[in-house]
Amino acid sequence: MRKLKGLSNLESLRKKLLAERKRIRSTIVICGGTGCQASKSPEVIAAIKEEMTRQGMEKKVHVRATGCHGFCEQGPIMVFEPGSLFYCQVKAEDAKDIVAKTVKNGKVIERLLYTDPVSGKKVRTEAEIPFYQGQDRQLLNHNRSVDPCAIEDYIAIGGYAALAKTIAGIVPEAVIGEIKASGLRGRGGAGFPTGRKWAECAEAQGDEKYLVCNADEGDPGAYMDRCLLEANPHLILEGMMIGAWAIGASTGYVYVRNEYPLAVQHARIAVEQARKLGLLGENIMGSSFSFDVEVARGGGAFVCGESTALMASLEGKVGEPRAKDIHTVKDGLWHKPTVLNNVETWANVPSIILNGAKWFAAKGTKGSKGTKIFALTGQVKNTGLVEVAMGTHLNRIIFDIGGGSKNDKAIKAVQTGGPSGGCLPVGKFDLPVDFDTLYEAGAMMGSGGMVVMDEGTCMVDVARYFLNFLRDESCGKCVPCRVGVDRLLEIVTDIAEGRGRREQIALLEELADTISVASLCALGKTAANPVLSTLRYFPEEYAAHVDHKKCPAGVCKALISYSIQSDKCNGCGSCLRACPHDAIDGRKKKVHIIDEKECLRCGICVGECKFEAIMVR
Repeated sequence: MRKLKGLSNLESLRKKLLAERKRIRSTIVICGGTGCQASKSPEVIAAIKEEMTRQGMEKKVHVRATGCHGFCEQGPIMVFEPGSLFYCQVKAEDAKDIVAKTVKNGKVIERLLYTDPVSGKKVRTEAEIPFYQGQDRQLLNHNRSVDPCAIEDYIAIGGYAALAKTIAGIVPEAVIGEIKASGLRGRGGAGFPTGRKWAECAEAQGDEKYLVCNADEGDPGAYMDRCLLEANPHLILEGMMIGAWAIGASTGYVYVRNEYPLAVQHARIAVEQARKLGLLGENIMGSSFSFDVEVARGGGAFVCGESTALMASLEGKVGEPRAKDIHTVKDGLWHKPTVLNNVETWANVPSIILNGAKWFAAKGTKGSKGTKIFALTGQVKNTGLVEVAMGTHLNRIIFDIGGGSKNDKAIKAVQTGGPSGGCLPVGKFDLPVDFDTLYEAGAMMGSGGMVVMDEGTCMVDVARYFLNFLRDESCGKCVPCRVGVDRLLEIVTDIAEGRGRREQIALLEELADTISVASLCALGKTAANPVLSTLRYFPEEYAAHVDHKKCPAGVCKALISYSIQSDKCNGCGSCLRACPHDAIDGRKKKVHIIDEKECLRCGICVGECKFEAIMVR
């Protein structure tokens, strides 16, 4: 493709690409995102292409490797178009049958169809799968339509039309006005109004301004931004270009955490392709607008998700936050006015410009507009990326889309917002998911992590887990966070290990208040949320640990013991052979005994016993 020298060239190229695609009668879409790659999707893609060539079908059917489809636990995923026939958990050795039976003869291979865990029925198409039915996939739906390494695919589905529309006839002030009217709020956690941020930066003094995409997603269990950047990097670039036009920036950065190698690779390929086509660089598409982007790898520090710490890292300094007496829209990267938004925020911009603010604002609640992507994980039948309209109730996400508990244990709680979020009990699942409602309930939206927990989860242990994470990830610059989080962890550990005292509960609350008020950045200010929310909604579990020295969920090792029930043990010896600590004694066909002094409570014996003879107390 030649460099675009005018706005009309883009539409001419799009028409040409669409004409070429009309000759393609069918397409096999195979997920190549990180989740599916872990399930060996590259081997599946190679095997399908090889088999297509061997059976003479390579010119008749197009094979497209895409980014994440969202239903990660079912990968590798394969969809046939037209018709949307859905195969899951595909293996390389299935390639021969797939090409011979499905591609050549239209026959469905029953063993590769999805089985609904609730009804037990086989499902043939994506549209019939409950996991997809309950969603409103405004952003994720694009993923299966493009090869992330092919700018042609993005242009063919309408890519860069919003940029062309902006350059051709929307002045910067009008772009900002449209974003304001849409009600778009930052998807990175704080939920700050995007249009307001852009307006403040546009009005800031200085000829040189910067624009940054925050892809330093660090919440445990969250991978929304990674999958968007891996699957459709040009969508994010287009959003950034429109933002740059609006605020008057000529340079932008995509800051990606180093643990996301595929996202880094695809972002760099997209930037290079856009440059070659004249969509980045000097005089974009023959206009007076110039803007370029660099991809920077982060060092993997959770604190670098905070705006000032991220900018310090971009400047080559230690990733530490600074006081925000002056906001980064006025004093940001290299002390220049800077707009920073996360991946999902930028991804929403092109559709707002194309479809209008009213279209975007029609979805959601009064204070939270549009859709939001969540990473649904934990003890539910269906895990993966879920995109729903703001205001969708937790019950719908967890029980309808997620399919409810994946085992016999009842669901107890959901943790939203990552380490900075909170745990909500099942009694609060009738709440709508939006920025303000979750905050009032003691949780937060965060970047979109959503971890479901059942009755086998100890909420004291959950608080301890997140405090451990935050203690390790604190940069240590300010005393309230550095010392305070460590002290919170010390107290919660005492409680989990049977040393807790009743007066420590009040001390936890007092410490939490001090840390949230006095910490320098959002990491410290929200660090106590897991403790406060579990204390608020699960006080009985803290009481059991402190007053009775018992862990109701049987998780905290110091407070549980293992014993073998004589009426169930037949002396098979499975537990004895499996125990790595030589803590079990017994003869064949005789009741075995666990020596509590030697037992380290690893739980291996419980999994090995087929007769459920081992009791945890």
